[in-house]
Amino acid sequence: MAKPGRPGASKGGKGPTKGSGGKNKRALEGRGPTPKAEDRAWHPAGKRKAAAERYAAAGGKGRPSGPGKGGSNPNRGGRAKQDDDTETVTGRNSVLEALRAKIPATALYIAQRVEMDDRVKEMLSIATNREIPVLEVTRPELDRMAGFDGVHQGVALKVPPYEYAHPQDLLEEVVEAGETPLLVALDGVTDPRNLGAIIRSTAAFGGQGVVIPQRRSAGVNSAAWKTSAGAAARIPVAIAPNLTSTLKEFKKQGVFVLGLDGGGDVELPALELADRPVIIVVGSEGKGLSRLVTETCDQIVSIPISAATESLNAGIATSVALYQVATLRAAAD
Repeated sequence: MAKPGRPGASKGGKGPTKGSGGKNKRALEGRGPTPKAEDRAWHPAGKRKAAAERYAAAGGKGRPSGPGKGGSNPNRGGRAKQDDDTETVTGRNSVLEALRAKIPATALYIAQRVEMDDRVKEMLSIATNREIPVLEVTRPELDRMAGFDGVHQGVALKVPPYEYAHPQDLLEEVVEAGETPLLVALDGVTDPRNLGAIIRSTAAFGGQGVVIPQRRSAGVNSAAWKTSAGAAARIPVAIAPNLTSTLKEFKKQGVFVLGLDGGGDVELPALELADRPVIIVVGSEGKGLSRLVTETCDQIVSIPISAATESLNAGIATSVALYQVATLRAAAD
């Protein structure tokens, strides 16, 4: 049996030096004082100043910033928090998906001499049609906008902060659309890359949304946006003030709650509730599902894995479970 607290993984068997600071500088004779670095167009500081002026002209407040003060590592691009409460989506897939989804962007940044492919051409077309300012900036400026070690692929998009849905509104929209609910809830998953991967898998296997708790959870930040490969523009994420209470409300409305845990009493291949309205709950790798959430689940489901593998992380375990549910639903149609 797998170690407890590992999301859904079950190994077979039964499942449950300081400078002068500018002092003593001499002016060049006959040519006046030396211009400040930021007033020299060719100097990096001058280029930064010019980029900041273009940024402000597009609606920004001062120079574009990287990660927020005291914030977390933005983890290779995606959606980076800005000082003026806006965010920056980076990466060609993520920017294109955000534009396609008609997110109210305020500026599209393109690197100088960027390699033009079909995605960049479509971005420029959409931005032109929607009258979104297109600003050419240097790659170092994009690096700062994307954050530490950011991967922007020569493009960035300034957008408002992510807008979360309400869990009940999310469920009602699915039902009103005539679809059988297939949702995912995260219980203590704090890695934004796992959240991004789960959002992407939810989109891939026909799910309609993700629910996260207000506390002890990753949010849709730069890393999550990037890992979702743009799916965060299509799959709504709702915040539950209290996850256990939200799950209980869902149950009252006919939604079955399935928890993923290595010690589950039902192995995934034997799941009989796939054709019903379901919400799959996955816990953190370290602690697994919390006690109250576990007690709320209708079933605890495990995923059979090889004994040579210790466990599956939350993102992979959720992907496997979603695939299985989607496969069983397709077979039943």
